[in-house]
Amino acid sequence: MRKINFVIIACILVSLVFWLSNPDVILEYLAFSGDNLLNGKAWTLITSLFLHADILHLAGNMLFLYIFGNTIEEELGATKTLGAFFIGGIITFPLSLLFYDAATPLIGASAAIFTLAAIVMLIKPLKFSILLFLPQGLVAILYFMYNALAVYSGTEGNVAYIAHIIGFAIGIPFGLAWSKNWLKNLLITIALLIVYIIVVSVLIPAILSAIT
Repeated sequence: MRKINFVIIACILVSLVFWLSNPDVILEYLAFSGDNLLNGKAWTLITSLFLHADILHLAGNMLFLYIFGNTIEEELGATKTLGAFFIGGIITFPLSLLFYDAATPLIGASAAIFTLAAIVMLIKPLKFSILLFLPQGLVAILYFMYNALAVYSGTEGNVAYIAHIIGFAIGIPFGLAWSKNWLKNLLITIALLIVYIIVVSVLIPAILSAIT
């Protein structure tokens, strides 16, 4: 079994313990926040990656971690995959303090997964995901655009959209360094996006209109 899948198992187990125990105590000692960091709880930079708010948060993150993580590990090996995952997550947390209140707990592997998404976009954009039925480069850029739109429109809620953007940005240098054909792969991703937009906005409405 690939090493990234052990991270998935750990996220599931830690999240289950979080939900079934005293969430306030877990958040105080394992969740990242500016306050916790200032109080010397530096370990929360790592432990917070394994905590998830609810089953939907966990399921969505683990789906994308499985897809992107296994693609990168197959292509580049476990060391680079795990390194990018943890570096992306650990760096994103303190950078997020520029945008979030110090008392706000930040939990989940989302930002680290966005780091992996950026890498996939630059090393293996045409790798097809059976689970999502789309090329992974297209999934990565759509994943990014959704969050960028949420930030631009000022969407509020419990999702740390800005942290996701930061995680994605951290993944770009890794992708550039590890891909011999990053420019070609980026152009492929853009082409996939253009085709997707045409299909969704033009072809599908035209077909539905013709049918009805």
